[in-house]
Amino acid sequence: QVQLVESGGGLVQAGGSLRLSCAASGRSFRSYGVGWFRQPPGQEREFVVAISASGGSTYYADFVKGRFTISRDNAKNTVYLQMNSLKPEETAVYYCGASPAPSLYGRNYYFPAKYNYWGQGTQVTVFS
Repeated sequence: QVQLVESGGGLVQAGGSLRLSCAASGRSFRSYGVGWFRQPPGQEREFVVAISASGGSTYYADFVKGRFTISRDNAKNTVYLQMNSLKPEETAVYYCGASPAPSLYGRNYYFPAKYNYWGQGTQVTVFS
């Protein structure tokens, strides 16, 4: 069992930055791939970015390339999402999900159903 806790959300002006954290407890986190998803009000959860268990592979949605960066510190059991140049339409609840490495590979990272564990989410509000 893995427990995930997101933090770092808040209110930010358009063009600003936030750094989200996904802290894990439970089984060895270093063997889990992790993804960040977001869910705007009234919409489905959508893929943002993901990172492999080793941190050697990353996957980005086209709309965040060049602005968002995912990283992980396995010694701290934490994955980070640095978000720069935020836009109002990126207002959403941001969730991190995790699954054991064997079940996350290639395009599987893009699908919420492939993640076994989820945090409670952190609200990000971008105002213009």
